[in-house]
Amino acid sequence: MSTYLLINIAIIFFPTVLSFDKNLKYYKNVKYVFQSLLIVSTVYIVWDIVATKRGDWAFNPEHLIGTYFFDLPLEEILFFITVPYSCIFIYETVMFYVKEKEIVVNRKVFFIPALILPSIGFIFYKQHYSFTVLLFAAIFFIAAIIINSPLLKSRNFWITILICFIPFLIVNYFLTSIPIVTYNEFAFSGKRFLTIPYEDFLYSFSMVSLWILFYDLLKTKKK
Repeated sequence: MSTYLLINIAIIFFPTVLSFDKNLKYYKNVKYVFQSLLIVSTVYIVWDIVATKRGDWAFNPEHLIGTYFFDLPLEEILFFITVPYSCIFIYETVMFYVKEKEIVVNRKVFFIPALILPSIGFIFYKQHYSFTVLLFAAIFFIAAIIINSPLLKSRNFWITILICFIPFLIVNYFLTSIPIVTYNEFAFSGKRFLTIPYEDFLYSFSMVSLWILFYDLLKTKKK
């Protein structure tokens, strides 16, 4: 079994087992998880395909099964299933056990990162990864302001994002230190936290935030 596949299994194992917890009943919301996945993960997979072809990053064949789709290893595609399933599970867990509280802040405040992030991105337009990840982070704020602004004022949403950074650090450290994923030094700033490119933090933030954004929107509309 490949190392990357084992990481995927480790990511989703406990959320899958606990999906049937009598309190959370996460399994009842799985359809909204996969609807969010269909929207967000599809976009990130397309970006992944383009970035891989362009040479922004690559995958170490020593730690893969060897099955590819559009030049992406199977394990990488599974990553866009196991991670959102687990992160949204964390969100539901926080929502169940932590009393929700609205953050008192003017909605217009969120226009600041929506404007600043792409502006910084244009400074790094030659570093494809840096530029794209800054743009996607800005897209989250713009999308949230337009279609689900209450999420931005949700304390539990931001608690979830902070919690998700813990498994993110562990998983990304393994991916980049083994390494399973290697980065083109010309595609990003070149700055790293341990072995993790700084850009990965924004990548994780934008992706997890967009998954939760659409999940929350779809689930709320259904109710």
